Amino acid sequence: MTEPIWKKAGQTTTDDQVMRFLAGADVELDRELIHHDIRASMAHVRGLARIELLTAADAERLLASLQALDAALVAGDFVLDQRFEDGHSAIEHWLVEQLGDLGARVHAGRSRNDQIAVAMRLYLKQRLQQLAQCNADIATVCLQRAEAEAEVVMPGHTHLQQAMPSTLGLWWAGHAEAYVDNVALALHTHDWLDACPLGTASGFGVNLPLDRDGVADELGFARLLVNPQYAQNARGKVELRALDALHAASADLRRLSWDLSLFVTQEFAMAELPAEYCTGSSIMPNKHNPDTIELLRASHATVAAARVEIDALLSLPSGYQRDLQNSKGPVLRAFAQALPALQLLPDLLRGLRWDTARMRALITPAMHATDRANELVAAGQSFRSAYRQVADELPSLAARDAQDSVRARVSPGACARLELARIEQRLQQLVGHPAVAVANRHSNPS
Repeated sequence: MTEPIWKKAGQTTTDDQVMRFLAGADVELDRELIHHDIRASMAHVRGLARIELLTAADAERLLASLQALDAALVAGDFVLDQRFEDGHSAIEHWLVEQLGDLGARVHAGRSRNDQIAVAMRLYLKQRLQQLAQCNADIATVCLQRAEAEAEVVMPGHTHLQQAMPSTLGLWWAGHAEAYVDNVALALHTHDWLDACPLGTASGFGVNLPLDRDGVADELGFARLLVNPQYAQNARGKVELRALDALHAASADLRRLSWDLSLFVTQEFAMAELPAEYCTGSSIMPNKHNPDTIELLRASHATVAAARVEIDALLSLPSGYQRDLQNSKGPVLRAFAQALPALQLLPDLLRGLRWDTARMRALITPAMHATDRANELVAAGQSFRSAYRQVADELPSLAARDAQDSVRARVSPGACARLELARIEQRLQQLVGHPAVAVANRHSNPS
């Protein structure tokens, strides 16, 4: 490992075993964050030049070297590996190696504490932009299919028991509205954490007139995170709220995947997945397994575990504590697991096929019991009296046309009145948010 950037003259370096423990998985994790760290370093250099702590010429040399490092990382010519304690030390090592003492001047007015805080916020802003766009894509497919299949009847279930006749339109619209809410939550969280902590250093500020507002503007933050102590205390809190937005989306993914897991069983036999989302058994030639939706369902567990891990970590006093180093791993793993899972969903939903005859055949006379009770209520009977009467009639209820049942369901949002335009209008308002536009421009940012 290279010399730690915190080593002082005459100080004996901690032994290798302890250093490896202290560094933990930082090097591997920082591969995800280092481009954000470089971007923040470039903004910091320009800020130092504006307060004349760097000459214009020196700032240009530092900026050119940071750009070269970014390109070298992309090309694989420079690798963040076990030579370094973390991404921050790798950046400073590169600059010193390239520029000598000038490279060491980049650290003026900042600490590794605010370096990681700003890199993480830049990372989370990017991921929340992607999450918002992904949620919008899922909602769009669900709305399209709700409109196309609005009147296709299907059996409705509660407690996994037959309940009432329903429609694909209602089922699709239910998942659509859930993902519209998830767009809103991702964007709200993006805006909530859109504050720049750079220049707060170790949590006490510095005795330099840093242009913190200018740096925040350059990095695209909406505002400054003003208080240096809070810049440290907010670590973990920010990650938890970002995970909340991811958790909401992956929980709805789990529920939707559960529905599909049931619908494609031979017992339900209501739906069929595209072949490319299924696998076979290594021993049973008859098997056609819906592995993709099962793993989509499982992806939520990583997000839920990350929230618990970070929450357990945050029993801390004010100010920076080294425990916070361990907040990076859970959030990076959660987004790495759940975001690609969510991104798979729109195409899978587009290719889903329904057995409409089978769904109609599964609707039994007893599933019209609630319709019968409401008809008696409309004729003047109290609901409780109608309920008891229909319960007594259940063995002899006559078969009905399920289409008539769902067409009579006219309350707002129900089968015959889906109000898809209202859900669509809210989605379009959210999609107009600047963060979604950024996600569209940079669909696969580093």
